[in-house]
Amino acid sequence: MNAVWIDEAPAAADATANSLKIERETHKLEKRLCRQVGQAIVDYNMIEEGDKVMVCVSGGKDSYALLDILLKLKARAPIHFDIVAVNLDQKQPGFPEEVLPRYLSDLGVDFHIENQDTYSIVKRVIPEGKTTCGLCSRLRRGILYRVADELGATKVALGHHRDDMLQTFFLNMFFAGKLKSMPPKLVSDDGKHVVIRPLAYVAEKDTVRWAQHREFPIIPCTLCGSQENLQRKQVGEMLREWDKKYPGRVENMFTALQNVVPSHLLDGTQHDFKGLKATGVADDDGDKAFDPPSFDLLSQAPAALRIVQG
Repeated sequence: MNAVWIDEAPAAADATANSLKIERETHKLEKRLCRQVGQAIVDYNMIEEGDKVMVCVSGGKDSYALLDILLKLKARAPIHFDIVAVNLDQKQPGFPEEVLPRYLSDLGVDFHIENQDTYSIVKRVIPEGKTTCGLCSRLRRGILYRVADELGATKVALGHHRDDMLQTFFLNMFFAGKLKSMPPKLVSDDGKHVVIRPLAYVAEKDTVRWAQHREFPIIPCTLCGSQENLQRKQVGEMLREWDKKYPGRVENMFTALQNVVPSHLLDGTQHDFKGLKATGVADDDGDKAFDPPSFDLLSQAPAALRIVQG
């Protein structure tokens, strides 16, 4: 009998220690998410006194995390703002329409479910085998802007995170010939709405961990049968590979999006290259034209291109 107790005691102690470690890590994750979202809101003045923020909830991990963290921040924020969660039920076959209303009701947050059969429209217009994402996105955007008007929302919050922004940057650079990303805050195409992305500083791996901890009722995004954008998938794999092999690189790239130097790019609409003349005045921040580079991007470029090209 004593042998049983001796054998079980270390196992119980290990289990307790592991449980405490998970609890500490989860607490650190929550603090980091709240800090990063709060910082993004302050840096870009995303939410102001009296705002009504319409949080678009799709049923995916990121939009659940966005709503969850915004509710936590609302409880402690120095200003007053309201939150309304909105889901667009597009009538895809197999969509579990009861999941989000039940979750949002249990959460006690104001919410609105908008029912619009965009699925039938997309299937009628887009030929079989072609991607439906572009048209679906345009239809969804127009409907959500209308709903924002009807609800009196002053801000529309989307769940795009840091990795989404970096993926978009590389997609535009590789395939569209533009230096362009997802902005953390913008005015909508119709000029009537302010769209915000409070997860701008948050890494996707943290929304994955938070969703697992909170046990969100995730609704799969493959109900419409459309294939995931292959180019975005490849770029996402490239970023994950870099994050694994070169710690800190993804963070540096994101920081670079916040430190643009137009005079050292090639866009004449952003910098007056034609009008440049020598002034005879020294500039400590000026170009050191003949200094050797302090980094080696060329050695990394072939590997990056191989990952993107598959």
